[in-house]
Amino acid sequence: MLSLPLMSEKRTEISELGEFKLIDRILEKFETQQDSTIIGPGDDAAILLPKETAQVVTTDILIEGIHFDLAYCPLKHLGYKSVVVNLSDVYAMNAEPKQILISLGISNRFSVEAIDELYEGVHLACKEYGVDLVGGDTTASPKGLVINVVAIGEQRLEKIVKRSGAQEGDALCVSGNLGAAYIGLQLLEREKRIFLENPGIKTDLSGHEYLVGRQLKPSARKDIYEFFKTKNIVPTSMIDISDGLASELMHLCTQSKTGCQIYEEKIPIDHLTSELGRELGLDPTVAALNGGEDYELLFTLSLAEYEKIKDRAEISIIGHMTAPEAGYR
Repeated sequence: MLSLPLMSEKRTEISELGEFKLIDRILEKFETQQDSTIIGPGDDAAILLPKETAQVVTTDILIEGIHFDLAYCPLKHLGYKSVVVNLSDVYAMNAEPKQILISLGISNRFSVEAIDELYEGVHLACKEYGVDLVGGDTTASPKGLVINVVAIGEQRLEKIVKRSGAQEGDALCVSGNLGAAYIGLQLLEREKRIFLENPGIKTDLSGHEYLVGRQLKPSARKDIYEFFKTKNIVPTSMIDISDGLASELMHLCTQSKTGCQIYEEKIPIDHLTSELGRELGLDPTVAALNGGEDYELLFTLSLAEYEKIKDRAEISIIGHMTAPEAGYR
């Protein structure tokens, strides 16, 4: 049985500790992993010194009640996810994440132990992806929790991939599978409604660990970035799938001034996504096109690169780019 963990019963008010001691408490578990980090947290600003590379910088904000629901999202998972969604944007530029900064808006609902739990997830993500936490800020929030993460990556300028480089005839590719995170979210929302109507019922998510995990603890596709590096592949355009395949594909077409053609039967959808989707009355293809939060990579390649990717199980060719007048099909 998979049940969501409860927060620690011990409660220390943040006011007892104070902002500076809270920051010291957060940072004591983090170690510097990147050579380009000269000075991390503790000064007025971090000092970064990349060698022979350009820097890419991205940021994302998560607001309680809009981007996450603590009724079913454990704080440790939230901390991990808040980092990963930003690292995914760095990989989508064909760059390697190196550092992050995190700022929090915290209401008095949250204890020191709760912030510890959040940063356990942050620390896990930093260790897993080899990035340094080099700064941030904490402040009081009148209501709920607000998390803002800045991620910094590095890559040689000529290898950075933008959304605007796709050409007519390029193969349209996607990593992994799509729709799982959205179906996982619908399951969590259903279980929340059942619990609110029947508080005595214990949540049972047995058999749905994969789909729930895709929603609560997504992965950034470091493996695809490393595969590109090993095979000397530079996609012509790339974007990560945070808002759904259809939306991201239109971004590529708009920026590259192309049209596109994709094929429904080529869209990679896990059988668990299909089975639960139909059980919930949801079309799996619609979930893949419009659900979002899969954090897979959508990219285009010239046909000359086909031989390098044809045997990679984690990459699916779902269509091709067309002339702009052909539209989005």
